Amino acid sequence: MKENKHIKTAVHPRNSHRDRYDFPSLISSRPELAEFVAENKYGDLSIDFADPKAVRELNRALLKNFYKIAEWDIPDGYLCPPIPGRADYLHYVADLLANSNDGKRQSGEQIKVLDIGVGANCIYPMLGNSIYNWSFIGSEIDEVALDAAQNNLYANPQFRGKITLRLQENPREILAGIIKSDDIFDVVICNPPFHESQAAAEEASTRKVKNLKGKVIKKVTLNFGGQSNELWCEGGESAFIQKMIRESMTFKYNCFWFTTIVSKEEHVKELILALKKARVSDRKIYDMTLGNKKSRFIAWTFQNPEQQENWRNRRWK
Repeated sequence: MKENKHIKTAVHPRNSHRDRYDFPSLISSRPELAEFVAENKYGDLSIDFADPKAVRELNRALLKNFYKIAEWDIPDGYLCPPIPGRADYLHYVADLLANSNDGKRQSGEQIKVLDIGVGANCIYPMLGNSIYNWSFIGSEIDEVALDAAQNNLYANPQFRGKITLRLQENPREILAGIIKSDDIFDVVICNPPFHESQAAAEEASTRKVKNLKGKVIKKVTLNFGGQSNELWCEGGESAFIQKMIRESMTFKYNCFWFTTIVSKEEHVKELILALKKARVSDRKIYDMTLGNKKSRFIAWTFQNPEQQENWRNRRWK
């Protein structure tokens, strides 16, 4: 059999986006994408990934073509997430749960997931339910984003009763104020703000667009968008995740696995120290790669082996 040289071998094996984009197929699902597609300098069909409108239209086509999500939108200026990377995180989270259950993959509505910072795009719950039929609760501090996320759910009736959204009324809290005393979650997921300031976020975006266009950019254009709470917070991702670790100690019996993406590798060592200080029972790191971008997520649990066995018997058997 002839090897497909376009397969992205670093992408999770179950990810539907391991091959290059099939633009004719995507256009057949979403004709509006056609106006943004043209041949690049290599003679391949592509879009201008520095154009926010093109990226948004590509997302709509991917969601409809691969996940049967017919309608999806975000307000101008809000984060437009790359679909392949979001799917990769979910597939590795599924592996995490399977590794805690003798290799048996967990799917179905009995699996409860909490998404911290669901965003206007609501992408993790919509993908996670479409792929694995998991149930989700999504939290958000931005009421405009929460309304937009709810509109995406209203526009896709298949998510009714499977995805619920909650407003985080105290922006200084992460898990507290969202997890109720009787809540039980099999896993918590989070894609935290990466940067420590607006200036750092704009510098990173300028660098990204320069790489895409191959020239100096005088005006910052966030091709994937993003509001302040989506892109930066005081202390950046390390401070955010360390606070999440501290708060997770309060909810050790409400959740099996806590997970979060860690964008910057240099933060891993200090986060492991924070987990040791929190006296977690187990921790794991999963590496992820998409294109030239390397990322990872860190997972931790307070459940000892006996408690893990009880959890499996009570919820997964």
